[in-house]
Amino acid sequence: MMYAAKKCGIKFQPPAIILIYENEIKGKSRQRIMPVRNFSKFSDCSRAAEQLKNNPRHKSYLEQVSLRQLEKLFSFLRGYLWGQSLAETMEQVRRETSIDPEEDLNKLDDKELAKRKSIMDELFEKNQKKKDDPNFVYDVEVEFPQDEQLQSCGWDTESADEF
Repeated sequence: MMYAAKKCGIKFQPPAIILIYENEIKGKSRQRIMPVRNFSKFSDCSRAAEQLKNNPRHKSYLEQVSLRQLEKLFSFLRGYLWGQSLAETMEQVRRETSIDPEEDLNKLDDKELAKRKSIMDELFEKNQKKKDDPNFVYDVEVEFPQDEQLQSCGWDTESADEF
């Protein structure tokens, strides 16, 4: 069966992921409640999201829900279990899922670097203009304004005959 996910959310008591989906064959909107078991404030959100997404009972329903969205929902649940307010948890999730342009990525470990790269890939896919987009232009030429005199570098002033 094909299911089109419409909304995905979380319920704190008892902990559960709630999915509102539409059955594409029948055209009816339905709600599926997927209980979250064995999750504590020390649990890994990405691992819990993968386990839920790969669960045979829920796999067909969660096909269109991204793993990143499920991780965010589990982060909200973990923040609730730690006793944080919703605003504090939202700020923490925003910090974890955004990229700081001034951050030195060379100093990160492999796991954190992979996380940052996946965030960048997702942002790239979201902002990418494809051929089907209405604002797509094939060959874009842009002239950048030059406010000040260009400085020449020593390496590009020598002639190519010297090689």
